[in-house]
Amino acid sequence: MSSIAYVNGVFTPLEDARVSILDRGFLFADGVYEVAAVIDGRLVDNPAHLARLERSLKELQLESPVSMAAIVEIEGALVARNGVREGLVYLQITRGVADRDFSFPKNVTPTLVAFAQKTTILAAPAAETGVKVATVPDLRWARRDIKSIALLAQVLAKQAATEAGCQEAWMVDADGFVTEGSSSTAFIITKAGAIVTRPNSEAILPGCTRRAVMALAAEQGLTVEERPFGVAEAQEAAEAFLTSASNLVLPIVEIDGRPIGAGRPGERAKRLRALYLEFARATAG
Repeated sequence: MSSIAYVNGVFTPLEDARVSILDRGFLFADGVYEVAAVIDGRLVDNPAHLARLERSLKELQLESPVSMAAIVEIEGALVARNGVREGLVYLQITRGVADRDFSFPKNVTPTLVAFAQKTTILAAPAAETGVKVATVPDLRWARRDIKSIALLAQVLAKQAATEAGCQEAWMVDADGFVTEGSSSTAFIITKAGAIVTRPNSEAILPGCTRRAVMALAAEQGLTVEERPFGVAEAQEAAEAFLTSASNLVLPIVEIDGRPIGAGRPGERAKRLRALYLEFARATAG
């Protein structure tokens, strides 16, 4: 059975979903996106994702063609129509279709597309084996706090990691500090037990899973430090892990060929994954 997508008010088979070649998302990457996980047929931490979507839209002076409440209905319909019990919902809003001109067009209706995917999240093999990370220079634009569809630098970073036999890339700024992963937030756990991640700023995307995991860690009485850290400190850490909507929490076992801790998933990272899963199931809507 064909997957069902949503394009500008219409649910349609995925293979029939179309947008104009003059859409500014295609021509200029002039748009934003969000991805929410689906567990047990329900959207995980979706209010946080929609709040971030609204912020990204505001930063680009973009308006959603429908309300946030309507987006929730669209997401729910995609989950139901595609029979997704476990997977992802992706949505994207661009400035719309207009003649090619760099300036914002007037009287244009933004484009909204969305689709759902079935994928293994809960029993992902990487949760048991851990993932390997390769570091790369951070080549992105300055406003990384906006969840822009301009992802070429992240694509190149992920490809470099893949060619190095790794599952994720950690991007490193000109000062030698890790910013974040190509599609995730970067964390380390020091030998003293502190959970460390870079503070939110225009240098990184404010991760929704990041926020939830930090709150859960604090509730457990764990020390959480928001500060920059470099590659050398990460390689000397007791543990490392990443967070994202599509992966929840995944332990990191190697950075640039160097084992982290014992070279296997750490107990604290595994515990944080379990805590997040409890949170996801308890709050999904």
